[in-house]
Amino acid sequence: MKRILLLLCFLLTFFAVQVNGQAGDSLINFDDVEFVDGSDAVAEVSADSLQPKDIASSSNRDSVSADTTANDLAKVENTSESSSDSITLWAVFLKGLIGGFLAFLMPCIFPMVPLTVSFFTKKAGSATEGVKHALLYGLFIIVIYVALGMLITILFGADALNALSTNGIFNFLFFLLLLVFAASFFGAFEITLPSSFVNKIDAKSDKGGLLGLFFMSASLAVVSFSCTGPIIGTLLVDAATKGDRLAPAIGMFGFSFALAIPFVIFAMFPSLLKSLPKSGGWLNSVKVVLGFLELALALKFLSNVDLAYNWQFLDREVFLALWIVIFGLLGLYLIGKIKFSHDSELKFMSVPRTMFAILVFSFVMYMIPGMWGAPLKSIAAFLPPIGTQDFDISSGVSVHSSSGAEVNNRKYYKHFHDRATLKGVEPYYDYAEALEASERAKKPLLVDFTGWNCVNCRLMEADVLSDPGIHKMINEDFILVELYVDDSVLKLPEDEQYKSSVSGKIIKTVGKMNSDLQISKFNSNSQPLYALMDEKQNLLVPTSGANYNIPAFKAYLQKALDAYHKR
Repeated sequence: MKRILLLLCFLLTFFAVQVNGQAGDSLINFDDVEFVDGSDAVAEVSADSLQPKDIASSSNRDSVSADTTANDLAKVENTSESSSDSITLWAVFLKGLIGGFLAFLMPCIFPMVPLTVSFFTKKAGSATEGVKHALLYGLFIIVIYVALGMLITILFGADALNALSTNGIFNFLFFLLLLVFAASFFGAFEITLPSSFVNKIDAKSDKGGLLGLFFMSASLAVVSFSCTGPIIGTLLVDAATKGDRLAPAIGMFGFSFALAIPFVIFAMFPSLLKSLPKSGGWLNSVKVVLGFLELALALKFLSNVDLAYNWQFLDREVFLALWIVIFGLLGLYLIGKIKFSHDSELKFMSVPRTMFAILVFSFVMYMIPGMWGAPLKSIAAFLPPIGTQDFDISSGVSVHSSSGAEVNNRKYYKHFHDRATLKGVEPYYDYAEALEASERAKKPLLVDFTGWNCVNCRLMEADVLSDPGIHKMINEDFILVELYVDDSVLKLPEDEQYKSSVSGKIIKTVGKMNSDLQISKFNSNSQPLYALMDEKQNLLVPTSGANYNIPAFKAYLQKALDAYHKR
């Protein structure tokens, strides 16, 4: 039983990060931009002027796409966003569920199960009453943690939570916070609540009835905080950066639901307690493994800051080198070559521990070719863009190929292309300039709203846009413009700054201009978003978010081409 629990612990934690790939990333800073009314969702930009301020202020124009009415497009977009939000919340719930099961294996909770269940069965006087008490106990656990999630939203608000995903200061604070959590799991210190508060809660748990059961649940939450605090903190950080009002509460619901299930099950079937593994050093090993994973996750937040502010410190190969070291040390820990202060002596390698070590060392070997430009598609979404790679063996020495004078002179080219997220293409980075190019080349325009910190954008680029067939279509049949909505560095010249017709605020950066354009024109705040248009800005097909089905996305591009040539 112990071996099975350890195996599930490692596998669920390691692969939980893949859940992120199922939904669009929301990267709009709502301190600067607000939603528009659905009636303005698909208004067109005037083709007479291509200045950024005119583009952004045209949300009240009434031009309609060639194939679709404005109401139809708004309906499609709203449905897409609703589906994306639903998937995101499911991802948050699943992460919370995994976190709850992992918390159950913590040294602060696992040994409490037999004592708590015994208390229910003895105090209740009958098996039925014991089960009833256990159900109420589990319900109160859920209520307490969901209330914590709701409190986060109440204190900060959904708009503020959404802003956290791209705010450099908060991302850096999250990085430091996860470092603290990792140190705690390694045994450097314990994160505890004030003892006076813990004692008061514990004293009230002796009361009978519903109130006593509630405070018993509260006691579990506060007493186990030294173990569960880092897990809860990581879940709340991840949920908060989704920008969804319900995300923190949904995450805590998944966490508390998974935490409550074992207590209820063992109260209903006390004989199962005999099959539980005995407490011991393996519980601390679970904490240490989570500590290494916290370190790896912390680097992702630091990478977000590095990309948003163009520090060029945590390039792709530097990031990979750190991950290789972290997971290499984890592998050495699993085989007993590294020990921490609270570890028991490892007398022999169990079969599950050996399997974990093999998985970890295999993952390390998988990452090593990435130091020389290997795509590493399975983790590409979490790595810095390929454009930050200094050496790529597939292209000789540098990933930055020499381009013609026309390409190098494109607006914002130097700033964005040096950190290109998609290899082998020469996109535009300014909407107005791309429209002019579309008209000259007589090719449809592929608008790609993306972001430096957009996980699903990297997934689309690694798995779909890099497909040879799709890659060829983009290069030969479309004018591609990549619009980064979360760039915090590139400033607009004073004569190009303008007042947003959406938020009423002055737009001063290229990132804010692109996000303002996406919201005012397409009524969308999630990335990636793909819009296929003709040179007069008429949509050829409805906009699309992330679609990881290669044939379906290729058909989507082909449908737009067919519509373009039928005009």
